[in-house]
Amino acid sequence: MRRPCGEPYWVCPEAISGHPAVAAEHMGRQPIRPYGHAMTPENSTVAKSSAASGTPSSSLKRIVAASLVGTTIEWYDFFLYGSAAALVFNKLFFPESDPLVGTLLAFLTYAVGFAARPVGALVFGHYGDKIGRKKLLVLSLMMMGGATFAIGLLPTHSAIGSSAAVLLTTLRLIQGFALGGEWGGAVLLVSEHGDAKRRGFWASWPQTGAPAGQLLATAVLAILTAVLSDAAFMSWGWRVPFLLSGVLVGIGLWIRLAVDESPVFKEARARAEARKAEAKKVTGEHQVEKMPLVAVLRFHWKDVLIAMGARMAENISFYVITAFILVYATNELELSQQTALNAVLIASAVHFAVIPAWGALSDRLGRRPVYLLGAVGTGLWVFPFFELLDTRSFGAIVLAVMVGLVLHGAMYAPQAAFFSELFATRLRYSGASIGAQFSSVAAGAPAPMIATALLADYGSSTPISLYVIGAALLTVVAILCAKETRSRDLTRIGEDDAVGPPAGDAVPSSSDRMRKAVQP
Repeated sequence: MRRPCGEPYWVCPEAISGHPAVAAEHMGRQPIRPYGHAMTPENSTVAKSSAASGTPSSSLKRIVAASLVGTTIEWYDFFLYGSAAALVFNKLFFPESDPLVGTLLAFLTYAVGFAARPVGALVFGHYGDKIGRKKLLVLSLMMMGGATFAIGLLPTHSAIGSSAAVLLTTLRLIQGFALGGEWGGAVLLVSEHGDAKRRGFWASWPQTGAPAGQLLATAVLAILTAVLSDAAFMSWGWRVPFLLSGVLVGIGLWIRLAVDESPVFKEARARAEARKAEAKKVTGEHQVEKMPLVAVLRFHWKDVLIAMGARMAENISFYVITAFILVYATNELELSQQTALNAVLIASAVHFAVIPAWGALSDRLGRRPVYLLGAVGTGLWVFPFFELLDTRSFGAIVLAVMVGLVLHGAMYAPQAAFFSELFATRLRYSGASIGAQFSSVAAGAPAPMIATALLADYGSSTPISLYVIGAALLTVVAILCAKETRSRDLTRIGEDDAVGPPAGDAVPSSSDRMRKAVQP
């Protein structure tokens, strides 16, 4: 049945209200695209109207600044722990172990934070898709900052024995839980505010929070190790960067509280409420809204696997380059802590600069080509990376880390827009967070431990290089299995599949949904 204008009645709410028979069959089923597919901005009336009244440039920049500051602080807290685990936690919290074993135990507490990230992704993703992105971002920042500040106050093994390690692990769990919810919300807030044609560029700015946080954490540690004696740093100096987090969190909250909720989320929420109200008026029953997690695993499971595979090379290479290098340089090469920290510091500054450039390039060439360049490049660079480290030349070490992080940026920059474009609005926080954080358990969490164990067992960097190459191959396969997402309209991806049919109705199959999408 069609309206005089030629559109199907089930596209038009006002037509539905006047045709109960049509409404009973088609309520809430606007033109549907299967999850992972979308109408493009060119043929979407919603996208055209959004573009006409898009977010002002000043507002968008404020959103970007809020996301960047927040992610910088959260990554500062997270990376600070990783650097401290490599440098001092083995001596302060595991002093009775062999030095390399103590480092492994310190990295084990480091990995615990990664194990908590999927749990944070589930919880924050669920409520972020239910009540909005902004509230959850404020909560994640407070949790991360509070845990980091508390680490700076912890008594060590010499004061309370093994209980110190237990408390350290608990606080690390809180850090990981908070970060599991931070990343998805921060990148979505920018992606859903930004200009679709430059989404890769704008969404890459929250990604620069990782190198900015690394830069800040490494800089603070480098300054302290330079001005303090080893005894003073081990006694109290290591606490200063953790206590500094309290000040940074206050600044981040002040900026983050001033931003608005995502307009794409508000629009999707309003449409869902309107559909539920109309369905109740016609059928007298409430529509059943699926839990975001259930809907993600049902409709987006392929996209989740693609996101997980895409993160393997990105996550593993990053932690080998920035965390394991501190162990390799000090234990294997017998270089000073200062040399390794300064190399990471310089390379992190370059990393920060190239991420927006890679993001902008993904707007021109697409997400897949840029991501593939980074994955292949990382696999090819890992052997030269260790050869340059083995020269013990500071310039060569800087070059090794710098090139490694530039190639990492080619994966990390388009990742924010790419993952956002995989999932429907009502499931996007859950989907992007689950895909990103569940992979961290298998990738980033054990990477420093695996690299350290391989070094201890074989006394060579070759097995570590093969480990990174294997991760790069997994990422290449995942990206090749994905479709290009650059032209997708965030307002139309999987529209209406997040809301179930009226209670008591059978759930339509994928083929049924596709047929309804194209038939008169």
